[in-house]
Amino acid sequence: MYTWLIVGLGGFIGAILRYLVSGWVQSRVVVGDFPFGTLSVNFLGCFFISSVMYLSEYWGFFDRETRVFLTIGILGSFTTMSTFSYEAFKMLEQGDLLSMAVYILGTIGLCLLAIYLGKVLTLSLWRV
Repeated sequence: MYTWLIVGLGGFIGAILRYLVSGWVQSRVVVGDFPFGTLSVNFLGCFFISSVMYLSEYWGFFDRETRVFLTIGILGSFTTMSTFSYEAFKMLEQGDLLSMAVYILGTIGLCLLAIYLGKVLTLSLWRV
């Protein structure tokens, strides 16, 4: 029951952060309706999940409950793959294949880059 509570609390926080960050980014981009807010949230979520997991794996930096709170709770509701999939599908429905391809490849490429950068940055900052 305790694990459910920490996941739920983290999910509450992550959902609010997702709403704020995605909206903030989207309101500052002046390039049509392209979902830069969602793309940014996915990138940031991947970066931070990488950092948390590598800190846990290499140095045991977080105990199990903290890791669950951060990764499943906060970051699980912060990242937006369901929104990403819906937005990509809507682009397909509207016949905007170029935007859909850029969005899918950009999301996957940037998320993999974020995982790599999170690993490199985390491992270099926490070297003993």
